[in-house]
Amino acid sequence: MKPGPLNLITDVAGLRVGHAGDERLKSGVTVLTADAPLAAGVNVMGGAPGTRETDLLAPDRLVQAVDALVLSGGSGFGLAACDGVMAGLRAMGRGFAVGDARVPIVPGAILFDLLNGGAKDWADNPYPALGRHALEAAGARFALGSAGAGTGALTANWKGGVGSASAVLDSGATVGALVAVNAVGSVTAPGGQFWAAPWEMGEEFGGLGLAGPFDLAHEPSPQKRLQEATTIAIVATDATLDKAGLTRLATAAHAGMARAIVPSHTPFDGDLVFAVSTAGGAAAEPFALCHAAACVLSRAIARAVWHATPAPGDRQPCRASG
Repeated sequence: MKPGPLNLITDVAGLRVGHAGDERLKSGVTVLTADAPLAAGVNVMGGAPGTRETDLLAPDRLVQAVDALVLSGGSGFGLAACDGVMAGLRAMGRGFAVGDARVPIVPGAILFDLLNGGAKDWADNPYPALGRHALEAAGARFALGSAGAGTGALTANWKGGVGSASAVLDSGATVGALVAVNAVGSVTAPGGQFWAAPWEMGEEFGGLGLAGPFDLAHEPSPQKRLQEATTIAIVATDATLDKAGLTRLATAAHAGMARAIVPSHTPFDGDLVFAVSTAGGAAAEPFALCHAAACVLSRAIARAVWHATPAPGDRQPCRASG
């Protein structure tokens, strides 16, 4: 297993990612899309999720593919980002065909960033416009850290952000991850090393290593106020998987979240993983794909925090400069 050429989820050929953010708002939107609809699944393990159209992704539901996925700040207000993405896709002629009508399929998930110091005094919900701008900005290359849905994200002790990573398996299949990290838990051990260090490739998040011993009897207490959290992610592959296989891939990827954030999947996080397949690459065993999905998500989480950058009014430091 090795990183893809960009070490981004867009190493899965055909995928595009776009960001739109507002520094005054300290929030934003990230969109993943492709030229053709994507088979998709989802798994939610956090106790406080905020989602749109995730029920469509169950293996027994009619719709078999999505046109885009949305990760957004803004708590419940951010779900409206999907409206802007739908409008943009409709203008492109995209969507699930029902007679002469087309309905773009755009599931989404949100994180809570309403109390991060940004100006939330809008008269009109800004998220539909941010969603459309993120769709229009989508490409193979995109920023990590304080961008898109990660613009105002926070963790227990550092600024959060958006992260991504990829891996090419020995079979030739590619697996990638995209994540917005806004967790109640911490992504770093007491010494400042990333919990995800055992899965780091090269020095993609500082090469800080991970050394104990750690106090296994320690009972962590929330350092953020409760209900102000959530880590939302997408894993992707070019291997052919149906909705059931992708649901399993999303479930397995949560292991990577648990390795990289301590604690994770709390009652106060809305932790969620979408999974998509372009079905355009080499065949791969589900065993290998699920392991790779967990590994790349761990790495993407650490990269999100490592690449965060300071901005006026920040309430937490950046790990790379802190």
